[in-house]
Amino acid sequence: MDTKSLLHAYDALLAAEPRAVPPPGEWNTEQILAHVCLIGAATISTVAAVTSGAISTYDNRPSQDPWTLNRVIVLAGGEAGLRERIGAQGEALHALAAVLSEAELATKVPALLLSNGTCLVDQPLTLGDILTGLADVELPGHAKQL
Repeated sequence: MDTKSLLHAYDALLAAEPRAVPPPGEWNTEQILAHVCLIGAATISTVAAVTSGAISTYDNRPSQDPWTLNRVIVLAGGEAGLRERIGAQGEALHALAAVLSEAELATKVPALLLSNGTCLVDQPLTLGDILTGLADVELPGHAKQL
């Protein structure tokens, strides 16, 4: 797997300047970063499960829950702490993805991915597709949103 795109996506997100005020109805900077932290944690968990032979699922609903987002913001200590966590998660995922075998990358994981209440994915995805989607869609989308 080309892990450079994953590392680049994390770097671009962390370099993105936060907007002063979000458009009405959109998340603020801390909520976006908390969402990314939760997605990163879910992805690391999924990679760990696949590499250990455990059964896993990939579900982004917790990363959209307002209470959970606020809890992560508080636990991280705000924007600076969230950015630090995201950086660490990016490094961890880059290191893990670099050593995954073709069989691990091809492992299918039941996935449920929502965005603004709309179901985008409700079918198994390969671990490789999950990592590629994070690098090519999820992270760049949130970098623009900041």
